[in-house]
Formats: sequence, C-alpha cells, structure tokens
Amino acid sequence: MTRPVTSAERAMDTLREVILRGELPAGARLGEVELAERLGVSRTPVREALSRLAAEGLVQLVPNRGARVATWSVDELEGVFELRALLEPQVTALAVAAAGAGDLEELEDLAVRMETTGRPGPQQDLDALVPLNRAFHDRLAALAGHPALAAALAGVIHPPIVVRNFHAYDDASLCRSLAHHVEIVAAMRAGDAEWARAVMTAHIRNARVVMVRAAAASALEPLPE
Repeated sequence: MTRPVTSAERAMDTLREVILRGELPAGARLGEVELAERLGVSRTPVREALSRLAAEGLVQLVPNRGARVATWSVDELEGVFELRALLEPQVTALAVAAAGAGDLEELEDLAVRMETTGRPGPQQDLDALVPLNRAFHDRLAALAGHPALAAALAGVIHPPIVVRNFHAYDDASLCRSLAHHVEIVAAMRAGDAEWARAVMTAHIRNARVVMVRAAAASALEPLPE
C-alpha cells in the first residue's frame, strides 16, 4: 500500500525543484509566509521542508535571519568538485557493465537532445538543459547499482547545482561539456569502463573551472533580497 505524501514532503519536493531550476538563485531569501502562499500550504510544512532541504545542502538556516538558498564560497566549491571527481567517475565506470541496450539508447537520446538544445545559435535553450543534464547523471548513478555511493554522490551534486547555471558557460566550455555526454555513451557502448571514467573526470574538471569562476564573480555581488 502506497504511503500518502505529506504536505511537508510536497512542499519540499516543489521547493527543491524550484531551487534546482534556478527560479530562486543562490542567496535568495526564503520567507515562510511567501513560500506558504506560493505552495498553497501552511507555514508548518514550509518550515519542515526548509529544515530538510538544509540537511541536503540546498538551504541555509541563519539564526534570527531566516532561510536563504545556499551560497557556496570558492573554497567550498573547490572541495565539492574534488569530492565529486572522486565519486562520479567511479559511478560511471560501474554503470558500464550494468547498462543494457535500452539504457544506452536512453542515455544517447539524452546526450543528443542536450547537444541540440545547448548548441550555440538562435535555437539554444540553456534552461532546458538543466532537467536533461540531471536525468543523464541520475541515470548513470542508478545503473551503477551502488546505493551508498549514489547517496554520497547526491550529497555533492546538489550544492554546485544551486550555483550552476548554464548561462555561466562560455561557448567553448559548453560545447566541451555537451560532447562529454556523447563520448561517455560511446565508451559505454564499447564496454570500456576506464574510457568512461576518464571522460567523466574531464567533464567534472571542465564544470569545476566554470563554476568556481562564476562563484568568484558572484562573491563580489550583493545577495538578492
């Protein structure tokens, strides 16, 4: 029997998606009253949702000042990406042996859609890349079949997602990132775990440079209200 979803869980899921889509930028104030009105719930589930999201690293709770979307210093982001560079290439390597034909088709479809959506030009839609990118990386984590590793990885993927914005990528960095997804699928089709691991490592290093640069620039700007 399926357990009913509570108001706090619905509020948490909705608020998480809003943050991850970038509708609420890093540093944005999260007022309980405003969020309750936006989500159509009372303040109690909103308060619980904010507490849970703080445990995920998406929200910061500041005594006597309320809640804000998490911000990350350059040093913190450097640490997050170093940890991610250890975990996600291993997850990708484990996914190679587990991927079936259908899995490879799904991953290739996501990779091709990302290239089409993110390609510089009048049809480019950087915001639409966010769910596609998440789906690709989540699929690799699921295929790896290692729940503990996947849980550890989830903890270090969320923080940079909060500050990650594909608008921060220059054309060269973005094209490299999009090509990495395609090459990872090629490595998986070849059954070459070490190739897949190496490409994912390059992918993360590319993202680290972009995100750290963006964080350094945003540190000079006032927090949004």
